[in-house]
Amino acid sequence: MTRGNYDGTVLEKTPPQMADQSFGCGNPFTEADIHPGETVLDLGSGAGLDLFLASEATGPSGKVIGLDMTDEMLETAAENLRGLDNVTLVKGYIEEMPLESGTVDVIISNCVINLSPDKGKVLKEAFRVLRPGGRFCVSDTVFLRPVTERAVKNLAAWSGCIAGALQETEYADLLKEAGFIEIEVRRTKVYDVPDALAAMAFPELSAEERKEINGALASALILAKKNLDSPPGEKRTREKQ
Repeated sequence: MTRGNYDGTVLEKTPPQMADQSFGCGNPFTEADIHPGETVLDLGSGAGLDLFLASEATGPSGKVIGLDMTDEMLETAAENLRGLDNVTLVKGYIEEMPLESGTVDVIISNCVINLSPDKGKVLKEAFRVLRPGGRFCVSDTVFLRPVTERAVKNLAAWSGCIAGALQETEYADLLKEAGFIEIEVRRTKVYDVPDALAAMAFPELSAEERKEINGALASALILAKKNLDSPPGEKRTREKQ
């Protein structure tokens, strides 16, 4: 799924194995507008594809932080990103980011936040670590309309990346509750599941349930900003790997 989200000339710059090790649902760089010298945080940075691209965008005067909770992915990313001096890998949870408040210019992420059991806490933490005026630019999956719990479970079994997808309005509401402004949930791809494919992929679902999930899920670019006059939050010590 990752290869279709990036221009081929972009992926040519990355280590050849990196795209195949990545499982994104979009391209957060289309609106991230990363400038040289900025600090970029990637939530759930995985094998490091977006870290690599952010490293190039922010340049030697900038800083890129990859936050991931698994040793395996941190080790894979360390190998893939060997020689990039402006990248730091950090072990931790996106619900409790081991970063000081107000230290990040841009937050990116690619199909990760939907997997969190406490998305509201993730977004509040994202708001905390951003500097005033900081940008939140995330690719994620969303539901376009309500679907039954049974249908969601079948979709989750088919693709774990959508296990906890929110409805578009729910995502926007949580961002607003966290303090963000200029919120936009922009659909980038709607997933159609023709009935013949759905019948094979979801044999437990009725014809009506299969119809329900067709076109109900989408990849989206989630955009928001932290207002310029936001007060600083509490500080936390960063754990370096």
